[in-house]
Amino acid sequence: MKVELSPNALTVLEKRYLLKDETGKIIETPAGLFHRVAKAIARNKSEQKEFHALISQLEFLPNSPTLMNAGTELGQMSACFVLPIEDSLESIFTTLKNMAIIQQSGGGTGFSFSHLRPKNDVVKSTHGIASGPVSFMKVYNTATDVIKQGGRRRGANMGILSVHHPDIIEFITSKEKEKTLSNFNISVSATDQFMKAAEERGKYELVNPRTGKTVDCLKANKVFDLIVEMAWKTGDPGMIFIDEINRRHPAKRFGRIEATNPCGEVPLLPYESCNLGSINLAKMLKGQEIDWDKLERTAVIAIRFLNHVIDKNRYPIPEIRKATKLTRKIGLGVMGFAEMLIEMGIRYDSEQAVDLGGKLMQFIYMVAKKNSKRNSTVCAIAPTGTISMIADCSSGIEPLFAKEFVKEVLGGVRLKHKLNTRQKDAVVTALEIAPEWHVRMQAAFQKNVDNAVSKTINLPENATLEDVRKSYWLAYKLRCKGITAYRYGSKPEQVLYVEDSGCPECEI
Repeated sequence: MKVELSPNALTVLEKRYLLKDETGKIIETPAGLFHRVAKAIARNKSEQKEFHALISQLEFLPNSPTLMNAGTELGQMSACFVLPIEDSLESIFTTLKNMAIIQQSGGGTGFSFSHLRPKNDVVKSTHGIASGPVSFMKVYNTATDVIKQGGRRRGANMGILSVHHPDIIEFITSKEKEKTLSNFNISVSATDQFMKAAEERGKYELVNPRTGKTVDCLKANKVFDLIVEMAWKTGDPGMIFIDEINRRHPAKRFGRIEATNPCGEVPLLPYESCNLGSINLAKMLKGQEIDWDKLERTAVIAIRFLNHVIDKNRYPIPEIRKATKLTRKIGLGVMGFAEMLIEMGIRYDSEQAVDLGGKLMQFIYMVAKKNSKRNSTVCAIAPTGTISMIADCSSGIEPLFAKEFVKEVLGGVRLKHKLNTRQKDAVVTALEIAPEWHVRMQAAFQKNVDNAVSKTINLPENATLEDVRKSYWLAYKLRCKGITAYRYGSKPEQVLYVEDSGCPECEI
């Protein structure tokens, strides 16, 4: 059965995924890509047929590096990496080199800068003074700029700093200036101790990571207010609730997690990588009902596919191969949730939708766990930025952004999206939904996800600081592992534009 790809899907495939020769000429068709990926991952002809049917029907798609690199000389198929940074120049620049290798192959990198000594601290070897974590983040940011010129995918980083680090204020405000750290998402690593102090309007300690000594105390609620203000103003920082992450980390015997991948859905130990894939829920319906049998079959095959990727992957450095094979983390998630709700006649901002989201993810998680192969994690909700464009569905568990909107991707290409449905009453868009429904949906999925959930709390341009503050607190209270809010128009450049907002004409 042949699937017609949308004009947007074809544009994305041609720009980024289809193989090219040395002159840049495309030498592969979309059908060829689906065959290449299925053949590279399958262990026999029967599996190849199964994998090909799933991918070519757009019922399941693996993460971008798998689509790009499966069956090629490069062969690096993971999307998510976390690299450690210790408090020495050697460690900082060894990690920078490893970041470059990973990003060149299409992977995204996350780092905790919390071990670096603070600004103006002593450097004994040179009798100089330290420049601090934010200065090194700028070095990493510049390197990513250079690498992405030759890569097939825009370089992405997550920079994390502990709320107890003496440079936390500089970190929170680091993206206040336009285009600073443009290749980074940044998140404050918040402990329960800090959140309790913020709630009680008390003080908390800043600790020098080099000496382990307390160097200052700050009013926690003032720091929290600053996080909220910067998130409202610039879209950064987000927060990760690090104690909740470690409480629920299935592989805690191997160490403590300090960082996540760029979109926050995969908390990882140093040198771990994770490969992801998403089921297209819009294809899991029989009329207006969920086809549970089809969803189960799809999840079973998808888990097997992701496990094979671990074994067939070409890892960029030996430490990553060792750490990844030790814990075998994979992340099966979903996309097309918004279309599923609309076709079922359910509004996104309703108890029915939140209940359904929880029930769906519980079902997928149970199937994934039952069919896992020593995988310490099996599920993650990724943002599915470009693979959802190939599948022509909404991304991750996000609501529709707008009935008509423009997505800017691939270095300035603008793609137009228009909603076509029979269920107009169920249509509610991201900016119309009250912030609490966004957070409650994230929490409903998080209950049955052993990695984490990438979800943006999309706020209209006229949203208040209080809207952001309430969202961040609710996420913490509902035991989300992290939170990101984005107020429309708060960045000079953004990925999604409402169609009537005066944005230039699309290319197609």
